[in-house]
Amino acid sequence: MLVSDRTALIKSLAREIGFSFCGISKAEFLDQEAPRLEEWLQRGYHGTMRYLENHFDKRLDPRLLVPGAQSVITLGYNYFPANDLAATHELKVAKYAYGEDYHVVVKEKLQTLLSRMREQIGAIEGRAFVDSAPVMERAWAQRSGQGWIGKNSLLLNRQMGSFFFLAELILDLELVPDGPIQDYCGTCTACMDACPTQAIPEPYVVDGSRCISYFTIELKEEIPASAAGKFENWIFGCDICQDVCPWNRFAKPHQEPRFEPSAEFQAMTTREWQEITQEVFTKRFGKSALQRSKLRGLKRNVSVVTAQPG
Repeated sequence: MLVSDRTALIKSLAREIGFSFCGISKAEFLDQEAPRLEEWLQRGYHGTMRYLENHFDKRLDPRLLVPGAQSVITLGYNYFPANDLAATHELKVAKYAYGEDYHVVVKEKLQTLLSRMREQIGAIEGRAFVDSAPVMERAWAQRSGQGWIGKNSLLLNRQMGSFFFLAELILDLELVPDGPIQDYCGTCTACMDACPTQAIPEPYVVDGSRCISYFTIELKEEIPASAAGKFENWIFGCDICQDVCPWNRFAKPHQEPRFEPSAEFQAMTTREWQEITQEVFTKRFGKSALQRSKLRGLKRNVSVVTAQPG
């Protein structure tokens, strides 16, 4: 099979499985990202996320993750909900956590894609990644022309905004690479202006240690007093910089049943969040990304938010 034919086949299979886009890059060292990552770490913008200091070389060179790698396939999977619960609920949860954990759902889709590729192309060596290894997914997505990295550091796509998950297949398969597209942020600073914790100190640079998502998910210690009162009722993650982005006016509801919130989740009141027990937490959110904060972290977040003045 010609390289161009198998490239077209892979993109067709990805669409059939439900991926919103599929882009391809040559597997090589990310030379432009290396100094940016090093400076970001030196500034301490990763906070307590010490794991981001590990595997520096592997983050920048996919051939160290998959020996013999020739191509990086980037895929997007839409999670934009038809109903924004944050608009009608006092306490807010990031849209990506409404349904089943995306790591599980998207990884299954990736494995299906890889299986179908092997059926039609032949033996392929490679690995599938869904936010689970040292892979600079946004850099690869940008290189493959699936969008550009916005001032809030998220990948922005002209057709669907930024409410999608990124996933990668790193393979020992030669494919036709796509080229990058230009940056369409222009002079807009909506995301920077809207962030209540000033976590975007300069365009295209996010201080992770000041992000509401970091405080409510990654930080295992007590939330510092300096951040209290600035969460705008977000108890798990935050969508502020995405909600204000003009490109997200093009976002369309996903078609993935497993991302739909349960009736119990949609009916959760502030009092129920405050009084949630381990049994209820496990029953309602056992398959949810909310498990990342664990019950202790979630109750801490709820306490901090509901204790805010006003």
